[in-house]
Amino acid sequence: MSRRRVVVTGIGLITPIGLDTATSWQSALDGVSGGNRLDSFDASNHRVQIGASLKGFDVSLYMDPREARRLDLFLQIGIAVVDQAVANAGIGEPPDPERIGVAMGSGIGGITTIEDTHSVLLDRGPKRVSPFFVPSSVINMIAGNASIKHGFQGPNIAIVTACTTGTHNIGYGARMIQYGEADVMVVGGSEWSTTPLTVAGFSSMRALSTRNDEPEKASRPWDLERDGFLLGDGAGALVIEEYEHAKQRDADIFCEVTGFGVSADAYHITSPPDSGQGAVSSMRNALKDAALAAEDVQYVNAHGTSTPQGDIAETVAIKEVFGTDTNVAVSSSKSMIGHLLGAAGAVEAGFCALSIRDQRIHPTINLDNPDPACDLDYVPHTARDIQLDHVLSNSFGFGGTNGSLIFSRV
Repeated sequence: MSRRRVVVTGIGLITPIGLDTATSWQSALDGVSGGNRLDSFDASNHRVQIGASLKGFDVSLYMDPREARRLDLFLQIGIAVVDQAVANAGIGEPPDPERIGVAMGSGIGGITTIEDTHSVLLDRGPKRVSPFFVPSSVINMIAGNASIKHGFQGPNIAIVTACTTGTHNIGYGARMIQYGEADVMVVGGSEWSTTPLTVAGFSSMRALSTRNDEPEKASRPWDLERDGFLLGDGAGALVIEEYEHAKQRDADIFCEVTGFGVSADAYHITSPPDSGQGAVSSMRNALKDAALAAEDVQYVNAHGTSTPQGDIAETVAIKEVFGTDTNVAVSSSKSMIGHLLGAAGAVEAGFCALSIRDQRIHPTINLDNPDPACDLDYVPHTARDIQLDHVLSNSFGFGGTNGSLIFSRV
């Protein structure tokens, strides 16, 4: 059986820099920072008091607020971006619902509900624990709720691979279409991570920036003064579709999903090897899957977390794949949106699709004093018009799990 082509026909985004796709993308092009002081809880006794928290989300635009109270925040925004992407794709009433599926994951899931319910258990006893606790907090309920809402009866899964979650859901969702298990998949990830326990946990690992007085400048990939990432809230969903199916219904096509690569570092639970070998393998596997050479790619949307070790390892890996004298442009969405954990790869994939549509790439902000060990073209400060035929998006997660996607102009 020949492999079927897969294209992107819908995008939904909710990020710290925009509550819809158009606003998020324009803010990214403008170099807007989503860094802010945490105010959803009292962070005064926390070492880290900043993040890229979501502001102003109105759940009533997507569902009855009474229904929303039964859903964790990550579910609310996850369902919302599915709604956005489905509307953007113009799917409407599905003529063959068994051929449309959902693959939406999360890195942590319903941590807000878990924290709140644990307090209820301790303060008021087990009989006061809500019967909605479990379905409000388990990760596959984005896909579950979205499929019920839209009547999609095809594959229904939630891949969970830490910060590679969004990328893996897109890649494996595409493979389901390529090999005939579905004609359309809604794919991506969602995360609402700016909670007391999550912030404290990542802070204890020394993974987060402590630039508490300048949250808008705290995420600074490849800068010599970087000191960790910003935890962020957000979600992203793509509608991906078999090419002939999309053409038959005259859908607008953003780009094609041409390559997907995965690998494992097999090195450490949180840190990459200095050689970046796992990232090298992931990128090379994606290039092989797309039948492309490294020089065919004009842009890399990097994992780019703003951590001292990770940024160097990714730089080393990109130079290993593309050559030490490469002219490939590289930028980090996380410099603006922070690290959305399980949603990061999905939002960044959305930005890649929009980059191809507009032939424009967003900048890396806060790159004021480049680290000499990080010496690629990171598109500092200002968006750039560029001819894009193929772009590559990287995601790397705890446990040494890696994923790379390639999107191409149709």
